[in-house]
Amino acid sequence: MGVVIKTLSPWNPLYPFQSYNILTFYTMASYNFSMEEILYRYNPWWEEGHVFESIIERPCLLERIKHYEQSRHVVFLTGLRRVGKTTLLKLLIKHFIENLHIKPGHIFYISLDDYQLSKKTILELVEEYRAIQRLSYKQKVILFFDEIAYQKDFELQLKNLYDNQDVKIYASSSSASILKSKKPYLTGRSAIVEVLPLNFSEYLTFKQIKISKADKHLKKQYFEDFLQTGGLPEYVLRGDIEYLKELVDDIIYKDITAFHNIKNQQVLKDFFLLLMERAGKAVSINKIARILKISPDTAKRYLKMFADTYLIYLVSRCGRTNEKILSPKKVYAADLGIRTFFTGFRDIGSLFENYAYLEIRHLKPCYIYEDGYEIDFLTEDKTLIEVKYYNAMPEKQKKLFDRFAAKKKIIIKDIDELERITPKPAVKQKK
Repeated sequence: MGVVIKTLSPWNPLYPFQSYNILTFYTMASYNFSMEEILYRYNPWWEEGHVFESIIERPCLLERIKHYEQSRHVVFLTGLRRVGKTTLLKLLIKHFIENLHIKPGHIFYISLDDYQLSKKTILELVEEYRAIQRLSYKQKVILFFDEIAYQKDFELQLKNLYDNQDVKIYASSSSASILKSKKPYLTGRSAIVEVLPLNFSEYLTFKQIKISKADKHLKKQYFEDFLQTGGLPEYVLRGDIEYLKELVDDIIYKDITAFHNIKNQQVLKDFFLLLMERAGKAVSINKIARILKISPDTAKRYLKMFADTYLIYLVSRCGRTNEKILSPKKVYAADLGIRTFFTGFRDIGSLFENYAYLEIRHLKPCYIYEDGYEIDFLTEDKTLIEVKYYNAMPEKQKKLFDRFAAKKKIIIKDIDELERITPKPAVKQKK
């Protein structure tokens, strides 16, 4: 048996204490941890005297999730890897135990991307949990499943739990597949909360920055720092630029290349770089295909893969159905820090537009294109929005803006104007 040197990630259940390296003469497969040991590592609150670590909260997001705590809805958290979904689940667990006084043993958390659990179904894991905690099927429990999409037929398994046991279920996924699933198992039984990177207000909280009324003149500079840094919580706190590179590599290699069995990884990386360089613009599939020497169908498929992992968002052109389908889609980066990592910190106006999109995404905007001129967004409630960071519209674009029929028209020139038009989004129920 060979020697294996294993550096454990702090997100691995075999990393329950603090950071260290292990030199072991056993592979992970040969060292047999009992299921009870594994589940206790994922659920340290089962042990008497457990103290929850201090975590910076995101109150608005947490309140949106708490909205469903008294209902039977299965609540899905979706969004980019490392955007904070796991932290939100842990904050919710802390809330249930400390504020609602739920017995710790009645709360079960597990991460389904753990290789050690790959041969276990969700139903088997819940059965093991109930056995360890001596809980009958009639006793209510609260279940948290991180990275649910790693489990085959997860919707059917969740329906089985929902129908046959007294459970409240929360689940997370870094794949948009759960939003697009056509399986009817959870129709009328689920709600979706999309977790976006930190907004500017949350960024200031994480950076422990308070802007007094007397120092309001500093807000613009802090905001431009935010445009460069982005809103991934751990990167905001640590500032390690390698973190962003590793994140994108993980998504490309694990969530796209490995999952879809794609052999040419370099083409995918080049494809993503082109998308970041064109963020905020309409992207021609045919042009990208020519540049990368791939077929348009392959380029279209890759574009969807990046959207499905939440690395990018796609915005359709407003108009009739055929115009929406046939016209190029505008691309926005899911996180500004990732975008500036790949393109450099330039074109602040485009970065501001990207951020404005993230803030109004819940309003389901499309873009206007007529006579060679473009207006940034038309929302579902017919609000026309043009984003111009400390700038004015060209005359011909202004004429299109003025004559276009809309219920409301807004020109956003700075962060204060953007914050005034972005109310808290409602929780989306899955139909």
